[in-house]
Amino acid sequence: MPTYRDEVVVLRTHKLGEADRIVTMLSRRHGKLRAVAKGVRRTSSRFGARLEPFMVADVQLYQGRSLDIVQQAESLGSYGAEIVAHYDRYTSAHAMVEAADRLNEAEATPQQYLLLVGGLRALSRGEHASRSVLDSYLLRAMALSGWAPGLGECARCGRSGPHDTFVAQQGGVICRDCAPTGAARVDAATVSLLQSLMAGEWDVVDAASHGSTAAASGLIAAYAQWHLERGIRSLSHVSAPQEGHR
Repeated sequence: MPTYRDEVVVLRTHKLGEADRIVTMLSRRHGKLRAVAKGVRRTSSRFGARLEPFMVADVQLYQGRSLDIVQQAESLGSYGAEIVAHYDRYTSAHAMVEAADRLNEAEATPQQYLLLVGGLRALSRGEHASRSVLDSYLLRAMALSGWAPGLGECARCGRSGPHDTFVAQQGGVICRDCAPTGAARVDAATVSLLQSLMAGEWDVVDAASHGSTAAASGLIAAYAQWHLERGIRSLSHVSAPQEGHR
């Protein structure tokens, strides 16, 4: 019988029958996977806790006709407990895994897997503001999928910046000649913060003003909702950045 192993992040689960679950996972080598975990809802299950959302595991799967079957699961990163204990981490993690679930098969690459693992690890450790971790993840995930926002040259005509208008539908920062009436203006500090979130320059991100952080979060949310299929419903539950909040 064909079996295979892979490292996975659990994105979501839902019940199947009385004791089983269907587990949706982003894997390191096989893209997105949906598999049945038999008996995991029983208290005697050996690996049910290892197949909860936000968990990272080494799994062995049996290749089924329609759905694969999880045969073994060994924990690689138990991030769930620290994430669910804090509302801001929990809602940010939900938005991250929902965004990962929106990836199509061609986009579900090893780089996307590693990016998500790194983001969940940072959330669990409380290293930075949860909303900033989410914002950085969304920008990088979209960049890996080929949707990097233009943050220097005009995203429409290519004119050299700096520019002070952001339009999600046109790909990011654009010049005033290309900007439609009523387009959102952004200051230089917010554009610089967007660039730092994309690059993972956490010393700059952590030192940013509350105003710039809130403005950047709003632009990133608009950009992600425009480009990702069906949007990210979990974003409506994520708290706005708060001054001094970690």
